[in-house]
Amino acid sequence: MASVVSQQQTTSDGPSAKPAMRKPVFVKVEQIKPGTNGHNLTVKVLTSSTVLQKKGRNPPNPSRGAVGQTRIAECLVGDDTGTILFTARNEQVDLMKEGNTVNLRNTKVDMFKGSMRLAVDKWGRIEVTEPASFVVKEDNNLSAVEYELVNVVEE
Repeated sequence: MASVVSQQQTTSDGPSAKPAMRKPVFVKVEQIKPGTNGHNLTVKVLTSSTVLQKKGRNPPNPSRGAVGQTRIAECLVGDDTGTILFTARNEQVDLMKEGNTVNLRNTKVDMFKGSMRLAVDKWGRIEVTEPASFVVKEDNNLSAVEYELVNVVEE
């Protein structure tokens, strides 16, 4: 069959070429739901407050940053559709300064005491970007909504 040509033969890079990376799809804060992950957002940092700062038990390691410390900050972030709490850990705390506009890549939703919190783990990334032009809608705080886990019994 001469009309069927495989995909590998038509690429100019050869059969060992990597597939092209997908462009990130950015969502708005109001689209975030409990138990989801993989969100990309552009948000402004409204507030940032340190909730935990303690020295680690391990000896200082220069490759891990500040002298074996554990730092956690809760940051209220938002865009033109709403706000949500973001949990920043260790070196992320330095990027989440009040007034910064940041791109949050591959975020996940953690549930804490029945409310949603955003977090970026080792598979995600935080990038400080140029100031955004939108005005944050502060009266729609998704972290203020309390969720309850309900078990549904199927018959």
